[in-house]
Amino acid sequence: MRVSGTPIELPSDAEAAGYSHTLEEILQQPSTWVDTCNRMRRASIALDGIASLVLTGSGSSEFAGECVRPALQRELGIPVEVIDGGTLLMHGADVLPPGKPCLVVSLARSGNSPESSGGVDRLLAEAPHSRHLILTCNSDGRLARVYRNNTRVQVVTLDPRTNDRSLVMTSSFTNLVLAARCLGVFENRQCDELAEACRKLLMQYYQPAARIGGADFDRVVYLTAGPDRGAVHEAALKMLEMTAGHVATIAETYLGLRHGPMSFAGDHTLFVCFLSARTDFREYEYDLIRELNRKQLGCGKVLVGENIDGAILGGSDLAIEIPGMNALGDDNAAVLHVVAGQLLAFFRCRKAGLKPDSPSERGIISRVVEDFPIHRAVV
Repeated sequence: MRVSGTPIELPSDAEAAGYSHTLEEILQQPSTWVDTCNRMRRASIALDGIASLVLTGSGSSEFAGECVRPALQRELGIPVEVIDGGTLLMHGADVLPPGKPCLVVSLARSGNSPESSGGVDRLLAEAPHSRHLILTCNSDGRLARVYRNNTRVQVVTLDPRTNDRSLVMTSSFTNLVLAARCLGVFENRQCDELAEACRKLLMQYYQPAARIGGADFDRVVYLTAGPDRGAVHEAALKMLEMTAGHVATIAETYLGLRHGPMSFAGDHTLFVCFLSARTDFREYEYDLIRELNRKQLGCGKVLVGENIDGAILGGSDLAIEIPGMNALGDDNAAVLHVVAGQLLAFFRCRKAGLKPDSPSERGIISRVVEDFPIHRAVV
């Protein structure tokens, strides 16, 4: 079966080998991105009058908020914070920014995690000035069902295809990023260009990613210049989840790596370098990469960006060149960086003999966090 307009077909044994969901969900991203942007335009979300904005979620959903926070703060001209769902559940209105009214944007794949609805319940009770927007991939989830008719809550559900059936979030993650990105200055043209860039990435680098993902590494360092910290956090989590913890990961900035975390690197460490579109940032990035080369750290590097200087590449390195990425800018690059990370994690999972659809063979983690009791403060 050919997927999402790409020439890549699901192998006939994909389901038996336990990766049909994951691979399809990775490959379907370009078409689902366009649908998500169209849904957000039709939703007519009212942002008038809000004095602050909070993006919240747990795990990957929190990282989705990190991907767009800097752009939204600059474009909306108000404080924008990312607060994880667990912190909102435990601390409630105490951790909201002072600007009122505050719009709290909950990002969720299933909408069934206990802290998701628990946090919204607490804020509705404690922060009467707060307004709420729920962006979810699951129209039948708790977040979508319970608050659909609440006058202080607006619910927007994405294409059912984005409610990933795999254990790990792939298309659900990038679509939640784009849904949140649409709260700022983000045009349909930019969404179309991102989708086209993603198609080219998948078509051109599917096999090279398979080669790198099948290499003998047991640690990965993910690097960014800073604005899209959510992208390196998410890419690191994907590798950790898909290899059931057998491949250790860290997410760092290029400048931060020198301050201790470089000691993480060993002979079997892969460096995944997300490159900025800004020329001043790129110089800092290249400086660090040259230092890694000089110190002969790791077993290889993957560089993701546009107009990559071939002089800094070694024989075992891979440059993922994405035309048009620099024009789209750092505000919109996170989803492309993450797709490259998804491919690497998928193929490393296959190399380890695990099933990408359910790599946690002992059931240590699950698609939806198990229910746990909600404890209320005693006043």
